[in-house]
Amino acid sequence: MPTHTPTELAERLGSGLLSFPVTHFTPDLAFDETAYRDNIARMSKYDIAALFAAGGTGEFFSLTPQEVGTVLRAAVESAPSGTPILAPAGHGTAQAVAMARDAEAVGADGVLLFPPYLTEASADGLTAHVRAVCEATSLGVVLYSRANAVYTADTVAALADACPNLIGLKDGVGDLERITQIRSRLADRLVYIGGLPTAETFALPYLELGATTYSSAIFNFLPDFALAFYDAVRARDRARVQEMLDRVVLPYTAIRDRKPGYAVSIVKAGMDLTGHPAGPVRPPLTDLDDTERELLAEVIEASRLAVV
Repeated sequence: MPTHTPTELAERLGSGLLSFPVTHFTPDLAFDETAYRDNIARMSKYDIAALFAAGGTGEFFSLTPQEVGTVLRAAVESAPSGTPILAPAGHGTAQAVAMARDAEAVGADGVLLFPPYLTEASADGLTAHVRAVCEATSLGVVLYSRANAVYTADTVAALADACPNLIGLKDGVGDLERITQIRSRLADRLVYIGGLPTAETFALPYLELGATTYSSAIFNFLPDFALAFYDAVRARDRARVQEMLDRVVLPYTAIRDRKPGYAVSIVKAGMDLTGHPAGPVRPPLTDLDDTERELLAEVIEASRLAVV
């Protein structure tokens, strides 16, 4: 059974750092459930507000529907009581509805609704899509505004009125004017989550807009650094944030930007380099090469010095 009501989940999400665990694969690209369960237990020992299973960093796009269910169930069963687990829902509306229902059945605490697969859609179509998912579950639902599902203030306001269990908006676009418009219309009706790749880069400006939290991919392999960075952001310690950006985050993003898809690949490389191997990424993603891994090792060393 879920351990948080939608209202409780919204409060929890906004109170601390969030993360998306990687999905572990064997060398032949099968799901490595034992390693994944161990990693969920490891991550849950830290002061984390919630974990999003099989999300973007968890390679949701490369998992079969059956695998999504298996990964989610493993996360729910491996996380200690009190650590919220959010499930993915995506692809077409029928698939997203089915995933939301499965999430509730296995005991997840909430749902992150990804953009529909492949096709563009009007505001009316997106509204129908979101309403169908919200009506299919009693769990709290977080919208992921990104790619072909970028929500306007009017659409979000209408959805918030129609769907009591719509609790949050995760922004993966970086349109500050749009976020300002949404925040002006809805105030604290939703929890606002920074969701751009390597969200640490944008954490301070998002905080000023009312986004008290963000999803940290770096937390997967540098949890102490990620939490120290989050604390500096919440304290509005601009000098400390800038120092950590300069020493760690920006060199990290320079490696990430070498190839499309490296936002996931670099996290799995970091897991391996810090003694928590998670296996390779699945195609169409590609793993870092040896030179890039050496550069990442330098970033990891710099992160250790940064939290001393």
